[in-house]
Parts: sequence; structure tokens; C-alpha cells
Amino acid sequence: MRLVADLHTHSIASGHAYSTIDEMARTAALRKLEMIAITDHGPAMPGAPHAYYFGNLHVLPEVIYGVEVLKGIEANIVDFEGNIDLPLDYLKKMDIVLAGLHAVCYPGGSTDQNTRAVIKAMENPQVDIIVHPGNPVYPIDQRKVIQAAIENDTVLEINNSSLTVSRAGSCENCLNIARAAKEMGATIVIGSDAHTSFDVGNLSTSLEMVMEVGFTEEEVLNTSIKRIKEYLRQKGRKRFL
Repeated sequence: MRLVADLHTHSIASGHAYSTIDEMARTAALRKLEMIAITDHGPAMPGAPHAYYFGNLHVLPEVIYGVEVLKGIEANIVDFEGNIDLPLDYLKKMDIVLAGLHAVCYPGGSTDQNTRAVIKAMENPQVDIIVHPGNPVYPIDQRKVIQAAIENDTVLEINNSSLTVSRAGSCENCLNIARAAKEMGATIVIGSDAHTSFDVGNLSTSLEMVMEVGFTEEEVLNTSIKRIKEYLRQKGRKRFL
């Protein structure tokens, strides 16, 4: 299975990442990726950029070093109602919107509260992907979240960073989510969550997991540029209409 895009990466603008967009795109090109999404953290994250940063992403070229560049955000879910930290008028300008639960930005809660927060976020038509749902710090009812993802046409991420350098204890949860998603017919995406150019396209551990579970290319979003664009078109992203 070949992955042609990395849809979860962070530039230096995120505040705790270490490479420029130029460096991220250059590495994507060197690693033969066809597409990269720059998804810097939303404004609620300490050190993250102001909303104006996301409003001005249109100044970036759509192609850098031969790699298509999606201008996006990893928004923060900020409460149990699934609200995220970027106003609607900015969200509508994005090429792709990721959302997830993060320390400092989200109060943390019971399994029921966390599940509600994630499901309510997926009910927001501006949210395309839920990131690192296997984080053990925020337990969820996995099957309820997967069912909601199917019903709301939202993609769930298997996060490579969670299996390697961050969110310790995620492996078992991610494997269980992958198995249940396969069983229930949900679409997944594999993201690096790169916070440095050295990790752009670093997807191998997650790829190994989803192949072990038995996912086909058609069930993994970032195996096809055509499928990514069609998904984002269906979600109403203006760039692809």
C-alpha cells in the first residue's frame, strides 16, 4: 500500500514545531509525496498563531516543489459540546480541517463526556478529520465514535506520532480503533503529525498497523489524491468545488 499524501503536519507557526512551510514541502517532495497538508494548531493552543494566520493562508502557492499544499488547521476541541477554536468564516476558507482533544485546550472528562465532545465536533460540517482518537488521556467509547464518523462522513486518523514519540499508551487503543473501523466500514487516514520536516511522510508504523488489520487502499483516504479531492469536494471545500 502506497501513501501519497501526509495530511497532518505542523510548521514553526504552531509554536512548538521546528520547520518552515518551505522545509516541510521540500521534504515532502524528496520523499515522493504528491500532497501535504499544513495543519498548524488552532489559536487556543499556547504559542499557536492568531486566527488571522489562518485567514491569510491563501497567499501560499497551491503547489510548492511539485507538491500540492493544502492550507488547513488542526483545530482544538475546547468543550464537551464539541466547539472548536476557529470562527466559522475562517473555517470555510480552509482546504482541510482536522480537530482533536489536546491538553490545556480541553478540560478533560469522563468517557461519556469525551465521547460527546468528539461526536459533537464531527457533527460540525466544517470538520473533516478527527485526529489521534486513541489518546488514552481522553478515553472514548470507540464504537460510538466510529459509528458517528460514518454517519457524519468524517474520517478518523491513525496517528503515527501516537505510536512512536508522543501520547504514550496509545498503541492498544489505536489498534482497537483500527479493528473496529475495519469491521464497521469506516474510512481512516494515516497522518504523521510531523512537528519537524524530518518527520514529514513518516507513516510507516501506522501503515504497518492498518495493513495488519486488513485495510485495503480504498479504505484509507491518503492512498489516492483523487479520493482525497473528492472527499473534500463532498465536504464543501471551495478549492475542490
